Amino acid sequence: MDILFENFNILPQTQKALKELNFLKPTAIQNLVISEMIEGYDIIGQAQTGTGKTFAFGIPIIEKIDLNIKQTQSLILCPTRELALQVFQEFKKLIKFYVEIKIAVIYGGESYIKQFKVLETKPHIIIATPGRVIDLLERKKIDFSGLKILTLDEADEMLNMGFQEALETILQKIPKKRQTVLFSATLPPTIQKIANKYQNNPKVLKVYQKNIAVSSVQQFYFLVKEFDKLKLLVRLLDLENPNSVIIFANTKKDVDEINAYLQENNFSVDFLHGDLKQNQRQQVMNNFRNQKIKILIATDVAARGIDISSITMVINYDLSRQNEIYVHRIGRTGRAGLKGLAYSFVAPSKLSQLKSLENYLKEKLIFKTIPKVKDIQEKKLKNFQEKIFEMIKNNPQEDINDELIKNLLDNFDNKQIIKALLNLIMPIKRNYQEISQTNNFKNNFVNKNFSSSRNMLPLSINLGKKDMINPALLLKILHEKFNIYSKYVGNIKHLSNESIFEIPNHFWMKIKNKKNIFFNNKILKINQTYL
Repeated sequence: MDILFENFNILPQTQKALKELNFLKPTAIQNLVISEMIEGYDIIGQAQTGTGKTFAFGIPIIEKIDLNIKQTQSLILCPTRELALQVFQEFKKLIKFYVEIKIAVIYGGESYIKQFKVLETKPHIIIATPGRVIDLLERKKIDFSGLKILTLDEADEMLNMGFQEALETILQKIPKKRQTVLFSATLPPTIQKIANKYQNNPKVLKVYQKNIAVSSVQQFYFLVKEFDKLKLLVRLLDLENPNSVIIFANTKKDVDEINAYLQENNFSVDFLHGDLKQNQRQQVMNNFRNQKIKILIATDVAARGIDISSITMVINYDLSRQNEIYVHRIGRTGRAGLKGLAYSFVAPSKLSQLKSLENYLKEKLIFKTIPKVKDIQEKKLKNFQEKIFEMIKNNPQEDINDELIKNLLDNFDNKQIIKALLNLIMPIKRNYQEISQTNNFKNNFVNKNFSSSRNMLPLSINLGKKDMINPALLLKILHEKFNIYSKYVGNIKHLSNESIFEIPNHFWMKIKNKKNIFFNNKILKINQTYL
């Protein structure tokens, strides 16, 4: 028999809020956590984003608030302001029918004066980021003397972001007699260490999600060298011409670089990352939601809380560091019964990471060749033609100046007029930059049909199959001995006594000037070669 929310011993106001949301049946993590947390046990909950974990800890917290005590009784710590705001919105849904429960969300980048005023009201529940909590503790503007429940949401992400010291400080400054609840997608040793130190015999409750990507999303990948990714991005956006696309990058620096490059190429684009103030973030989100901009570039952390059903395409500029995050990324498209598209840019050195992802998904991503300039131009022309047909078919021509039409027809033939108008309104032809060919370069970094591309210099090194050299080892040697990172190395081919590889032309001097470099007691010799 299915367990329903009405089977839980929770207050009528909470039951009413859940029914209004049409939430009748708890998710797996909610089913495991709610009763145990209401009973007062410390909890370690292992669950991914999207499993309903906010309500799993939110419902018990609300149940345990004593309205007769005018103090902060529950603190929820989140790694980012985006997640803090998301949790805050979920709590607002749950307390809709509680008139007296007060909640507050506190994070960096917001006015201190505004937050001081909120804290003066003695909110029962505070949702906050660690940095701002430390700041307010030091200013003696926040009081946790009556705290009964501490919740760490996405604890692994907090540690990944370097908040361990902040967490330890907070944990030492709040009452020792409390209930401590910890939620995490993964349970690395650092999490276990915190649990051992600050929790009292916690119950470990785990939910395992099926490793299945969204079935309504077509998943493709391009094999592209790191320094060609921006060029490929321009080609792909021109080819697909998506109405709404999110581009995911792993770092704020990459987000800024992509944003600047696309703006230079006249794309309708904006970005989200942790350096934006909340009002700036809100403005970007409103523009994206209302399609004032078509392209949004974001880090995974900054993209938390985006809930837009009309996103037509997701581009992974980099493969995500965790396979679960990839699933979460592409799940932002293909919603509301629509088909979605997901493209991933994979550097040759990341092929093993792609393989790991495919094993996790239990399906293969479809390999795509780099779009040819001719194909892009033909597609753009076709799209432009369809727009004109649509305009002629659907738009009434009543506002057109008949006298202007007559003057044009009196002085020029139809073909001349059409050509002139097309020159005025046709998109400017773009000069696409050349991209190094890696399309055959899929077999364990080795291209059997090795051919050097322009701007790449083919070199030979006196290490081959007889030296037990493989692509991974060669990349390691180039990095350790010559300070050349794998992302800059192009095609590789191994022969019996030597290996041939590509690097950008300007790297040659870096190698040429190196003397007396040894590997396994063999002096390394690198020379330019011809193909």
